Amino acid sequence: MAMELSYVLLTPYSLKKSRTGGIVARLLSRSDLDLVGARIFGFDRQFVKDYADSLVAGNKNQDRAELLADYVRENFCERENGKKERGLFLLFKGEDACTKLSAIVGVLDPAHSSNDPFLTGETIRDTYSDLIEDKYQAGTIRYFEPAVFTPPDKAIAIEKLKIFADFADRTPNIAENVVGVKETDERTLVIIKPDNWRHPSSRPGNIIDMLSRTGLRMVGCKVYRMSVAEALEFYGPVQDALRNKLAPKIGKKAKSLLEKEFNCEMDDSVIASFTETVGKSFADDKFFSIIDFMSGRRPANCPESELNDPGLVKCLALIYEGENAISKIRTVLGPTDPTKAPGGTVRRDFGSDVMVNTAHASDAPESVLREMGVIQITKNNVSKYINEFLQEYDS
Repeated sequence: MAMELSYVLLTPYSLKKSRTGGIVARLLSRSDLDLVGARIFGFDRQFVKDYADSLVAGNKNQDRAELLADYVRENFCERENGKKERGLFLLFKGEDACTKLSAIVGVLDPAHSSNDPFLTGETIRDTYSDLIEDKYQAGTIRYFEPAVFTPPDKAIAIEKLKIFADFADRTPNIAENVVGVKETDERTLVIIKPDNWRHPSSRPGNIIDMLSRTGLRMVGCKVYRMSVAEALEFYGPVQDALRNKLAPKIGKKAKSLLEKEFNCEMDDSVIASFTETVGKSFADDKFFSIIDFMSGRRPANCPESELNDPGLVKCLALIYEGENAISKIRTVLGPTDPTKAPGGTVRRDFGSDVMVNTAHASDAPESVLREMGVIQITKNNVSKYINEFLQEYDS
């Protein structure tokens, strides 16, 4: 089977109704495709026109095409006051990607409307879309919500991907001036950590679903591989914290162990020496384990020429916006130590220990700004992946 690039676009309605997590969970857990890009788009009038027109052009099923195009024109359109609707764009790569995603998404056909008593909820559209016909006027659709868009084959995917690449290049990675925004709203950063991406799993989607209980808006999103250099900068403040917390304990423990081993008593003054040597080395080892966990490499094993290369493991960076965003997200995540987190929090449900604790969230407004800068949240590789694929296809 051929290696393909395809996408799933979640509609503004799916985001508003907090269906994002459930949809993402199904997409990630039901195939072997690799999520290589993600982006929140704030749709402008030009994109709405281009995308709606592309749904109709050359489509053999004109009735279905017009239905989709009209939906996009009506529901993706920029408001009169300039406020924009949001959609989540997910980019997948793998063998036969279009067919696999279409199977997970499901059909969109009046023959399988929401009036159908045999719907099973197996596909995304079975569960999240609606196509309700007027019972008194056969063939007249009273309500329509497709939940997601995905191209059925490679040729159509390529046509649509060009539109998304162009749109991505001319718009910021964080959606601005979106519907519902207030001047007093704040933003926060969440990183869904590498332990959630080791194999196809619903975990990332389940985490997003739990975060949705905050009522905050997702306004930024990108698949991210943290370099060793970025990890060292991002977690730099943690190194001193670990030294201050762990080194004195290790210094005391080293004294106790040596006294027991050699059956002797040592003056307490040796603790300071052990703290400075053994204690700090122990704390630094824990720090470098964090770097390894987040980037896939320990600094000592990474040549200087490769410090800024993308990491070997994947994360998902998310920007949430709304009233008291920082505190709301941290409450849903729970304490850093999953064993101390209350039931129903993200870290309690999915975390293992203080390091492998599922997700990171900024703890203060100044941390948000610093951490967004480190991971370069304004940059996104979506258009890069699309353009590289299109170049390979054209050649």
